[in-house]
Formats: sequence, structure tokens, C-alpha cells
Amino acid sequence: MKRVFDLLISMSVLVVIFPLLLLIAFLVRMNLGSPVLFRQKRPGMHGEPFVMIKFRTMKDLFDKNGEPLPDEKRMTPLGNFLRKSSLDELPELWNVCKCEMSLVGPRPLLMEYLPLYSDEQLRRHDVRPGITGWAQVNGRNAIDWEQRFTLDIWYVDHRDTLLDLKILWLTLLRVVSRRGISAQDHVTMPKFTGNHTARNIADGS
Repeated sequence: MKRVFDLLISMSVLVVIFPLLLLIAFLVRMNLGSPVLFRQKRPGMHGEPFVMIKFRTMKDLFDKNGEPLPDEKRMTPLGNFLRKSSLDELPELWNVCKCEMSLVGPRPLLMEYLPLYSDEQLRRHDVRPGITGWAQVNGRNAIDWEQRFTLDIWYVDHRDTLLDLKILWLTLLRVVSRRGISAQDHVTMPKFTGNHTARNIADGS
């Protein structure tokens, strides 16, 4: 039932918003150049990798050692708008159509995080990752990692159609209000460096 719902909604929305996608692609191309889409390998269900696609929001700027500059230095006004409005996430509907993602589920994080999870945190991969999720409507990037994982696991244990509909509705409200877009002093979520980070945050140290 969830899979059928995902396919019907994602395909219908892609058809309706196709002109918007073309407009955003044009603006990204004019402001940031190529490529228009940001592609990155992410862990899907059971940790299996897939290539997630989003609209590009940052410039390719590097330091003298060839390392990317901090996110806040690479973020552009257009990219900031796309992130705050969640318009950068729209291409992920194609990932939903390909059965790599769901409309609702724990957000796909980075492949490099997989070895850092506890057994409990790893359970977030018992379901397909989502464009939005329980953690996203309860703080998104403004909450710490421990809270985020707790919310993800709660969703895995309590998921059903009514909860998914509630999350989709709350997501719409959050997008309109633009709350919880980033953590304090970060334009994006700070990197997860292991369970010691979550413990230190919880302890206030």
C-alpha cells in the first residue's frame, strides 16, 4: 500500500510541477553553472547505496589544499532560498519513482556515517529513506543527532498510513513557516562523528 501511494503521488506531482523544475534548473544553471543537479551516493534500505539527486545549492570553491570550503562560504542566495523552501529536494521525487526512496521515512544521510551507528541507530535503515520524515517535522536540522536518531527509530516502530499523511501535512506547514532549516551556527546539519558526539551533546559537555 505504501509503495503504491508513493508511486501515485510522486509521479503525479512530477507531472504537475514539471514547469517549475525547468525554471529552477534554468536559475541554477545561470547562477551556479553546471551541473544543475547535485548527485551523491547515499545509504538506502538496509544500507544499500543509491544515487540521490537534488538541485545544486552551493558553488564549487576549494582551499589551497583542494578541500571544499565550509558550507557557509559556498552557499549562494539562490541556494539558501532553495534550501529554506525545500525546493532543492524536488528531484528526489524521481528517486521515489525508482523505488530507492519513499515520500516519508528517515532522511538518507552519508555513506561515511554507516560504520559510526550503534545497532539501535542502524535500525533507521529497516525502511526506505524518505524525502521527509518524523525528525524533519520535529526540528529538522535544528535538533541534535541524538534527538534525530531517536525520532527516526520511533518512526520505524510506529509507521503506518495515517502517520505518513500526518507527516506530509506537517511538512507542508514547516516548509511554509521555514522553521528548523539549519542547526545553530550552521547553514546545514553539522557532521555526525560518532556516538560520543551524541553523548557529549546530551551531557552538555
